[in-house]
Amino acid sequence: MDSPRDVLGIDLGGTNIRVGRVDGRSLCRVESAPTPADGTVEDVLQRMHSLIERFEVDAVDGIGIGVPSVVDVATGVVYEVQNIPSWTEVPVKALLEDRYDVPVHVNNDANCFTLGEFYFGKGQGQPSMIGLILGTGFAGGVVLDGRLYAGPHCGAGEFGMLPYKDSVFEHYCAGLFFERQGLDGEAVFERAQAGDDEALALFREFGHHLGTALKAVLYAYDVPFLVFGGSVRHAYPYFSDSMWEAVNTFAYSPMLDQLRIRRSELDHVAILGAAALVYDAASSASLPTS
Repeated sequence: MDSPRDVLGIDLGGTNIRVGRVDGRSLCRVESAPTPADGTVEDVLQRMHSLIERFEVDAVDGIGIGVPSVVDVATGVVYEVQNIPSWTEVPVKALLEDRYDVPVHVNNDANCFTLGEFYFGKGQGQPSMIGLILGTGFAGGVVLDGRLYAGPHCGAGEFGMLPYKDSVFEHYCAGLFFERQGLDGEAVFERAQAGDDEALALFREFGHHLGTALKAVLYAYDVPFLVFGGSVRHAYPYFSDSMWEAVNTFAYSPMLDQLRIRRSELDHVAILGAAALVYDAASSASLPTS
């Protein structure tokens, strides 16, 4: 398969739908509109169609869609999309392919973040990498030997669901850590910036939990290059020391010598990552078969 050039990336969220055209290695244009989140399946599709059709769809080689949901990657069916109640089971790949007659690839938002960093951001030039979103929740994506590994049920990278203490890592390594204590994470961040001791102590505890989670990630995947995304990454100066203290107890010191952690600085990473699904599919198609 020839490498695709012009592709559309779609970021489907509960607040906004954003569509961008990627020409080669650059994001050329973005169109967005509010998501009719309380509407029907057809209402959301019509809003998406209206944005897609602002572009020359006949001129693109494919469409990629990132969705905050469980995805059947093979069929492109999305299930229980967050904050869009009517989207309980939608065959979005088939619907768009029938309408536009171009290949459509669908994946969850964490995998799209990881591909966006791999193709356009901090992960460029890396053979393998793991992307981790530190936001309201804690999820990730895995690129191995140049290709996204999502697993047959799109479940690879769901590190937040690993058991930890009385719950799972997501409750300790994301904004939920603060919510569980009746606190607003943004307010704690602002207090930490002002030097508040209690807020700084909370972030130190957060960093310990996150460092423990990173060790689990590293034991599962021997990939020494990680990229943080999500809003909590901005508080890195307040949790990095305790995070590294925990990480440095990892059993295999040669891997620690190689370990690098970076924070995303990429604008429109969700759109770029969705578009990169098309590149990843082309890479798969070009692999030799036995």
